[in-house]
Amino acid sequence: MSIKANTSKGKILLVDDDPGLLRLLSIRLRAEQYEVEAVESAENALAVLHRFRPDLVITDLRMDKMDGIGLLKELQSRSPGLRVLIITAHGTIPDAVLATQSGAFGFLTKPIDKDELMSTVERAMKISGSTEVDDDWAAEIITRNPAMKEILAQAKMVAATDARVLITGESGTGKEMLAQAIHRASARKNKPFVAINCSAMAENLLESELFGHEKGAFTGAVRSHKGLFQSAEGGTLLLDEIGDMPMRLQVKLLRVLQEHQVRPVGSTEALRVDVRVISATHRNLQEMMREGKFREDLYYRLNVVGIRMPLLDERREDIPLLVSHFLQQIAKEAGQERKVYAPEAVELLVTAEWPGNIRQLYNVVRQNVALSRSPVISGELVQSSLGEHGGKLASFSEARDEFTRNYLSQILQITMGNVSQAARLAKRNRTDFYKLLSRHELNPDSFKTR
Repeated sequence: MSIKANTSKGKILLVDDDPGLLRLLSIRLRAEQYEVEAVESAENALAVLHRFRPDLVITDLRMDKMDGIGLLKELQSRSPGLRVLIITAHGTIPDAVLATQSGAFGFLTKPIDKDELMSTVERAMKISGSTEVDDDWAAEIITRNPAMKEILAQAKMVAATDARVLITGESGTGKEMLAQAIHRASARKNKPFVAINCSAMAENLLESELFGHEKGAFTGAVRSHKGLFQSAEGGTLLLDEIGDMPMRLQVKLLRVLQEHQVRPVGSTEALRVDVRVISATHRNLQEMMREGKFREDLYYRLNVVGIRMPLLDERREDIPLLVSHFLQQIAKEAGQERKVYAPEAVELLVTAEWPGNIRQLYNVVRQNVALSRSPVISGELVQSSLGEHGGKLASFSEARDEFTRNYLSQILQITMGNVSQAARLAKRNRTDFYKLLSRHELNPDSFKTR
């Protein structure tokens, strides 16, 4: 399953306790190909967010219980970056000022002029990144995980700007794929996307690759070389594993980001560059800053918007989707019939431990396809591929027992081994509590202070 942009011009959530105005605005916006959800209170607006993810919210200022400013602040907390338009009564300039100072994108005054409505909505949508985005901008990101969907929504919004993005996450979680999706959803999509791994080469070579060099700048420089900043002109440059960049090059990169100019090695002339920089790392840059291994000023230049990619273990519901996608992809590349996994084999994949994340899953699927003599990949073959990482997800019974044991241990620690007091806290009679302790092999005496 691929997550794709809406075929409509965008989703709008209308909030107003006037049913007539709600109906009128809904008709006007739907006629312009917007998808509209209309509710009559701020509480109802917050309640529908889990199933209707709007690109824009238009809300009345004056409403019972929670007003428009209260809703705006709640939306800012739940969905940072979501655009909000406030509807105010005619002549209430102080209210309009308060709305914009509180972070509203703008305001509309009653009676609402149709042309002003459409113009303001269009401007808000452009800034939110909800218009002029290719349907397939995130087609390669396979997910039904709520956290990943939230990441895609955030990526779509930031793609409409030139803000620098720092993508963090363990190796194999798909950081470069997300960077490519941001590029495809941006106004730079028709310009180059260039990626470089900052840990994959020596310092001098990395410097030359990034910034370029002049002929004769160093031994072996027999001709001038255009760096990746110049190669990515007008497009996007991904600095992968930025945490491994040497300190001297961090200083030079900082200067490029500040001045939007690059100076090739051996050159006295600075060249103007227009490049959107996305960086990625599996390292903890904040810890590296404390240790003096990464420049704090560079960190804040790069981390305008931070996105953390979740581990595959945190999105297990995506494993069957990813496996199906990989099987289709491998069959297409090889020009062969698509193989399938036996049900017990899929169970093994879903419950396995994945320290290498999506990249490891892909490698296992490719290995299974190559080694399976049958169109149906067996559980035995999967178990052999997984080795020690197979079946690490606890069963329901195992998870329940572990929770119970930890709960009982915590209560005994609180009561310092006093069983009667612990039983009262757990709301169990003393006899049953002793049975629980015996079943989970817990000795109250070991929790008593000596």
